[in-house]
Amino acid sequence: MTVCAIEITTTAPFTIAADGSYAARLAGDGEARYPERWTLAGPEPYAVPLPLAQPEEADSEVLALADGRVLIHRRVERRHAFALLYPTGGAADGPRTGELQLGSVEPGEEGMRIRLLPPSPDGYGAFALAASATGSTVWRVAGGPFGPVARIPGRCSGGVWLDRTGRLLALDRELDGTTKAVAVDLARGGEVSPLLQIAEGSDDRLLLADPDSGLLLIRSDAPGEPRLGWGVLGSSLPVRFPECLRGEAGTPFAVQPGQALMPETCGVALRLEEGGGAPGGGGMIGLWRPADRHVFRLAAPDGWLGTGLWSPQGRLHLPYATPETPCGLAGLTLPVAPPPPVRLDPPAAAAPRPVPLQQAPL
Repeated sequence: MTVCAIEITTTAPFTIAADGSYAARLAGDGEARYPERWTLAGPEPYAVPLPLAQPEEADSEVLALADGRVLIHRRVERRHAFALLYPTGGAADGPRTGELQLGSVEPGEEGMRIRLLPPSPDGYGAFALAASATGSTVWRVAGGPFGPVARIPGRCSGGVWLDRTGRLLALDRELDGTTKAVAVDLARGGEVSPLLQIAEGSDDRLLLADPDSGLLLIRSDAPGEPRLGWGVLGSSLPVRFPECLRGEAGTPFAVQPGQALMPETCGVALRLEEGGGAPGGGGMIGLWRPADRHVFRLAAPDGWLGTGLWSPQGRLHLPYATPETPCGLAGLTLPVAPPPPVRLDPPAAAAPRPVPLQQAPL
């Protein structure tokens, strides 16, 4: 399986590795929370608990890597500590969990927020974002030397990868009263370049991106109200705001990969707020394709964990956990869009338009 994008507005409680082979979540509740790794690449998914001597706090974050290890981010007093967890095989008293300490980050100022970014596309790197009102820093916490790799003026949020190598990262930067998505080149010392400039005073955020097709999922208030739109990376065409997405209170969480140069054919999955679409509570899922101009609303499986991944063949896989099935994966396929409505009255003829000289026929 291949995963292209993951929910980025907050760190999801269930994260999927870049290649779709593993996933991780913080299982349990109350004072008995522990990391849990899911294997998704086999014929049936299965979970391996990774408990340590001390249970984890509720605000700990976990992230699955392509080699089967799980990165964990904990708050230890004022420090933010990062470590890798992995199963060490069976022992006389049962399976054990290995732990490799990576490093820690000290908040530089009051109000600084530190969180994990989505998994790096290479499958092995991991990054964290430390954001405050005066500036933001991207830290490499796994897959290379531990330390800062980019410093960006302004408070940054979000986090979407724009390529398959883990070099170009899109962040939503708040600066001078507006929020605009910018591209950060991690291979060039964090060089920042504009990414979304829909209108001068609009807030333009990038929600998801698919490097294969270049499809971008955007939320902007440029049309006069916050709306979902889509565009193509590197294209000169304007961002489009489909009518079928007007008023949709939802967040896209996965895009179909493998559709090279065909962004209109990519399936997009949205977590709809209507019907209680919170992780773990079932809810509603919207399936949409830019070319179809229609949103299909389908019920999520009970115990849905709030995210998922598309296969290149167009199958959406949704992880869920219930008392009866503690590790499950449900599948959905995007239905065929209905045909456009038939117009009984022919439309009025359009007034002739002068043809610019450079477009005139020979």
